[in-house]
Amino acid sequence: MSMDPNLELIEALNQIEKEKGIDTDTLLEAIKAALISAYKKNFGSAQNVNIDINEVTGKIRVFAQKEAVDEVSDTRTEISIEEARGIDPNYELGDIVEIEVTPKHFGRIAAQTAKQVVVQRIREAERSIIYEEFVNREDDIVNGIVQRHENNNVFIDLGKTEAVLTPAEQIPNETYKQGDRIKAYIVDVKKTTKGPQIVVSRTHPGLLRRLFELEVPEIFEGIVEIQSVSREPGSRSKVAVSSRDENVDPVGACVGPKGVRVQAVVNELRGEKIDIVQWDEDPTVYVANALSPAKVVSVHIVGEKIAQVVVPDYQLSLAIGKEGQNARLAAKLTGWKIDIKSESQKSAEAEREAELVGEGQQGEDTIEEEENS
Repeated sequence: MSMDPNLELIEALNQIEKEKGIDTDTLLEAIKAALISAYKKNFGSAQNVNIDINEVTGKIRVFAQKEAVDEVSDTRTEISIEEARGIDPNYELGDIVEIEVTPKHFGRIAAQTAKQVVVQRIREAERSIIYEEFVNREDDIVNGIVQRHENNNVFIDLGKTEAVLTPAEQIPNETYKQGDRIKAYIVDVKKTTKGPQIVVSRTHPGLLRRLFELEVPEIFEGIVEIQSVSREPGSRSKVAVSSRDENVDPVGACVGPKGVRVQAVVNELRGEKIDIVQWDEDPTVYVANALSPAKVVSVHIVGEKIAQVVVPDYQLSLAIGKEGQNARLAAKLTGWKIDIKSESQKSAEAEREAELVGEGQQGEDTIEEEENS
């Protein structure tokens, strides 16, 4: 013997509450609202109706709501006071009288409508749960599997949902093959009609920070701190680190025994070169460190956040880097404008200045001689 479909509905709602955490009352209210519009669509839109769903048996009844009036001008929305009092002698003028108008075959429409509402609400609730989970993980790393490419976007399967890696967030010349397992950085989580949209990045400096946190226990524990990161994604990066414990070398901790820790980060970023440098509160020391691997002779502060750096002649091209990359990354890392000169350039400048001073002095002597004669 098959179960009464109305009772089935109540059992299904109770089951959903247990499994999905969606409140039965909330679902019933949504079903009622959907049934009212289904009734109006199928059985006359002018009537005001109310739906009653018995929470034990699941029986669905439709009631027309009519106002008790002296003289009826529209039978769909009004009822005479005499007729109303025939139902219940306590009705007064202006009262709303409810009369059952449940159509014969309304059960089938009701079952269909209820099913649609329940499916929609489950979908909404699941999307909401996913949104809440990922909105709290902005600025965090996710692991995923490359699923597909669409209009230059790469979609990554995160298990419960998928994330999008837009062209702007992709590392230049990095290929993303279907089935590749990759790590990415969550930059934005948006609510959309199709559910949460999770935008991830492979180029964000935050990805580098998080990868070091995963690989270096001292960073995770807060002993070693990443003070600054500058990145040219896919090519080279610089990371400035400091230590809260004088017995812990921050650069050594990040490099790891035989370089295994930094190598793990390099591998995840498919060969991006990483310079790890020691941060220092003294800007002259910090700027010198930031230009690593180049050796620096001296650093002079020549203006507001402007440093002049002197390097040995043979180190000039290394300090500047290919197409100026090393100097550019060091400037970005420290927040200082860095002017790099070789020792011979500096001494030539000094000689020129001395000559100008000498010429100026000679000029003054000549003027004095003319004045005295």
